[in-house]
Amino acid sequence: MDKNITKHVIIDFIQIGFAIIIASIGLKAFLLPNGFLDGGVTGIAILLSELFHIDISILLPIVSIPFFILGYFTITKRILLKSIICIICLSLAIHFENFSTITDDKLIIATFGGVFLGVGIGLAIRAGAVLDASELLGLYINEKIGLSIGQVILLFNIVLFAITAILLTPEIAMYSVLTYFITSKAIDFTIQGFENYVGLMIVSKKSELIEHEFLKNIGLGITVYQGVKGYGKSGVIENNQIIHVVVNRINARRISRIIEQIDEDAFITEFDVNNVKGGKLKKFLNKENTPSN
Repeated sequence: MDKNITKHVIIDFIQIGFAIIIASIGLKAFLLPNGFLDGGVTGIAILLSELFHIDISILLPIVSIPFFILGYFTITKRILLKSIICIICLSLAIHFENFSTITDDKLIIATFGGVFLGVGIGLAIRAGAVLDASELLGLYINEKIGLSIGQVILLFNIVLFAITAILLTPEIAMYSVLTYFITSKAIDFTIQGFENYVGLMIVSKKSELIEHEFLKNIGLGITVYQGVKGYGKSGVIENNQIIHVVVNRINARRISRIIEQIDEDAFITEFDVNNVKGGKLKKFLNKENTPSN
């Protein structure tokens, strides 16, 4: 096996180990002692554990089996194997860990339980594994009928929390919804971190001045397209330049103000960017490359 591949595999499994420990702390120290649910397969396992008084470390891998069967048809065998190992190890960690009660405050329990669990799930995803198998259901339905993964998971959890309100109490269901939203945000933060980017598409009659400002004074890499501008179906047609730049969200507002100072009539379109690699993007938070305006 190639040394680089071996190195990546080792790093992935170290990261998965941390993910399991962190997620298990969120479950065992916060959520499980208080009967709070998260969304997804973990939530189903907690609900069944509360109803039938069965150890969640037994229920979690059993409940995950149907989702892994769906995953067999939607993800690579390597990811599936790593995910199965994750779930089994998480179940073992939950079984053997023993935490004393940290707090009785329900808001703190929901908040920190969600944060720990979300960070654990996020770390597992970054290592190429699934710590909650509900994502596999989303992938499967997305392939079959085109419904987005986010919509599938949201609908799944709406049904889960509605059942929780009926079978347990509305209060537990509401705190579980709060836990779910905090977990989701923690997952997003863990995957994306501070490097959350947006794209800017700029159309301006003063595009050359904007290019100069970006390249010389701000230090941003840009892409310039040749465009055609028209009015209506057969109005005036002009050739013009369209500037495309990807910036850290922290600096997006500042850069928009710089553009407006050069050309207050510039047309700026802002859109989310899910993943960015390479270029000078990692330098945006350095003092020498941060716009001073």
